[in-house]
Amino acid sequence: MDYGYQGKVAVVTGGSSGIGLATVRLLLEHGAQVAFCARNEGRLHDVACVLTRDHGQERVLARALSVLERASVDAFAAEVRDRFGRCDLLVNNAGQGRVSSFAETEDDDWRTEYELKLFSQIHPTRAFMPLLRESRGAIVAVNSLLAYQPEPHMVCTSSARAGVQNLLKSLSVELAPEIRVNSVLLGLVESGQWTRRFAEREDQSQSRAEWYGNLAARKGIPLGRLGDPSEAAAAIAFLGSRAASYITGAQLDVSGGLARHI
Repeated sequence: MDYGYQGKVAVVTGGSSGIGLATVRLLLEHGAQVAFCARNEGRLHDVACVLTRDHGQERVLARALSVLERASVDAFAAEVRDRFGRCDLLVNNAGQGRVSSFAETEDDDWRTEYELKLFSQIHPTRAFMPLLRESRGAIVAVNSLLAYQPEPHMVCTSSARAGVQNLLKSLSVELAPEIRVNSVLLGLVESGQWTRRFAEREDQSQSRAEWYGNLAARKGIPLGRLGDPSEAAAAIAFLGSRAASYITGAQLDVSGGLARHI
């Protein structure tokens, strides 16, 4: 599929691993210039070296920063403007979830989780909004199926994810028609946390395929497996592309059929 990113500029937060990195790679493969950020400076540097080697230094910009620090995000947006002159797509890739029940979640945990989930959307959106308006671009937020289908063992994250989804719906109206705002709702996608859990599995004789297959069965995923980060990246690239030019305020379920709501 030709996503039409030739000559376009994309920004991806949380872009040094998992879904963020898969999205960065896909956008570069389809001709975009890509700026991405992440907190882990060492990993970011290693990833940037590989991407620069494969796609050229002129097409890659990597910066270590926290999206919770408004001044850092504003400076990143200014650098993107100076370096590339535009921004056509912003991918807000929020962090991992918190595992805890209501009884186990303290006040500071609630504050931390809400700040992470909401301000990881708010700060980049605010910083890149002028550039996106100029290009009539798009925002794609990476959110979770938990926003609509909460889990009791992830009560804090589920609640925060619902708040993010409400924010995105509001933005899709306020920023129209200049900027489209959509999201992907992820189910279980292979990531570092699942790799760690596999390494810590009780039955060490279980193969990776067996362990992941059993996990998918326990979770009731109709497609019988976890998603691959590249599959989430393809959904993100579609929503940010000209192929989705009449789609805004929508959410694309990328969960292997795990969603039970209508």
